[in-house]
Amino acid sequence: MIEIEDLAAKYPGRKLPVLQGVNLQLKRGETVLLLGASGSGKSTLGLTLNGLIPHEVGSILNGQIHVDGLNTQQTTVAELARRVGIVFQDPDAQFATLTVEDEIVFGLENLCLPPSEMEERMLRALAQVGLPEHRYRRVDQLSGGEKQRIALAALLAMEPQVLVFDEPTANLDPIGTRDVFALIRECKVQTTHTIVLIEHKLDDLMDLIDRVIVLGPGGSLIADGTPRAIFRDSSAVLREYGIWMPQVCLLAHRLREQGIELDPFPITPAEAEVALRQISLSEERPTLSSSLPDEEPASSQPAIEVRELSFRRGRQTILDRVSLTIPQGDFLAIVGANGAGKTTLAQHLVDILHPSPKTVFLQGQDLTRIAARDLVHKIGYVFQNPEHQFITDSVADEVAYGLRVIGLSAEEITERTNSLLERFGLLRFAPANPFTLSHGEKRRLSVATMLAVGQQILLLDEPTFGQDQGNAEALLDLLCALHAEGRTIVMVTHDMTLVARYARHVAVMNQGKIIFHGTPAELFKQPELLMKAHLTLPPLTMLANRLGQSGLLTLEEVATQCLAAFASLPQTRKEAI
Repeated sequence: MIEIEDLAAKYPGRKLPVLQGVNLQLKRGETVLLLGASGSGKSTLGLTLNGLIPHEVGSILNGQIHVDGLNTQQTTVAELARRVGIVFQDPDAQFATLTVEDEIVFGLENLCLPPSEMEERMLRALAQVGLPEHRYRRVDQLSGGEKQRIALAALLAMEPQVLVFDEPTANLDPIGTRDVFALIRECKVQTTHTIVLIEHKLDDLMDLIDRVIVLGPGGSLIADGTPRAIFRDSSAVLREYGIWMPQVCLLAHRLREQGIELDPFPITPAEAEVALRQISLSEERPTLSSSLPDEEPASSQPAIEVRELSFRRGRQTILDRVSLTIPQGDFLAIVGANGAGKTTLAQHLVDILHPSPKTVFLQGQDLTRIAARDLVHKIGYVFQNPEHQFITDSVADEVAYGLRVIGLSAEEITERTNSLLERFGLLRFAPANPFTLSHGEKRRLSVATMLAVGQQILLLDEPTFGQDQGNAEALLDLLCALHAEGRTIVMVTHDMTLVARYARHVAVMNQGKIIFHGTPAELFKQPELLMKAHLTLPPLTMLANRLGQSGLLTLEEVATQCLAAFASLPQTRKEAI
């Protein structure tokens, strides 16, 4: 279905190619997971398949691509759109109309189909994505998960043979993520689409993957094989380049390092459950205490205090009398479903959305009485979409801008800027325009920009969104180091694995209200509350619970319990395993 020969691609303003020397063949009906570090060219490869590269952006320096026998460099995007459909990270970025009906019909009108066929295809596509009653809804009133389904329906109506999903769940809560994976699973079962999936939430989708392709630095192909072979045999390469792996595979490797070989090597939670029952992990054992640090006494004056904060947009209530106290030095995660009010609350805390007097207090001061020039010294904010905070035309200037505003000398600005860029792996992009970076690189730049000023309170909206595993862990480790220095960290996230591993406390939002505020361990004991808030347990916590080991939150805790279970077995059982 797809043939790629010695492909090299480049963007304007970039000295080096994004892809180089890529050779691939994808079969009809194959489902391929495309992995790679941030900036390795995954999204770029997807854009070459439907001709957006080179016809609309970037250029192909070498090689050629054939899709269903058509040379993409010699075929128009309009013609290729009949064969290749792409679902992007942000569905809003690809919507062209205001209503669901118009959005699905838009592509069909461009294909000049008769109205009767358009109607038939639209209804069939809506039924395929499970939203037949949404025909007359406005797209701006849909949830994140519904938007992704409508974006897919618009593509399915055009009946392409290839579907490319570029991190389709990046903006979705855990339940929305599962719904999208279920939809892709249905596409695989019910159709003969060739599916290319770029994703890092891996544990819930491995059962539908036929093949894994891994891109390395510079956009070169470094691994290609079955999921089990790649995650079992190429783990050293994946770790070296900071590429995401399923949590159950990381657990299997942790056990292998201690001499316990799980056979077959698990790539799904179900396989891991079967394997771990062999070492009697399901037997009752005392559970381990959480690896989180002991509770520190709260400061007498909180870093942030919210009192009965409400906010309406039109007739819709977004925040409903929210009250929340965040102690100095806390590491708080704010979680909840798409549309629960998390980002709206965060934007009130930094005065992007202006709270009413006496509703938000920053280190004891009414936020409405703090001048903007003083506020930026107290609290730093990283937007969910990095592009929304870029204001210069070079990466270096983006970091240096805030330092110039606070009046540092030219030498100190240069020194701090270069140090931060090097710390975040962005020094080689210093002269580049921020908008030419990959999404992961943009995210790292947005965080570096915030850290430049050195505020005592740091608020991050989806800090690991679009990041590879290496950069995500490096960023969170940096936040932990800043937290250890006494800074207050608040992060809005959908990633429950991050919550389990890093957060000291968690606040759960639902329909504009805070319905829980406590420790992650306390939250994970309340399945009904999790379901109400569209949340799920982290994959390894869920696995441990199914094996009768409640209270385990992190990879380290589950691995330790597995080792303890194995150590208690008779020698004959150990040898048999």
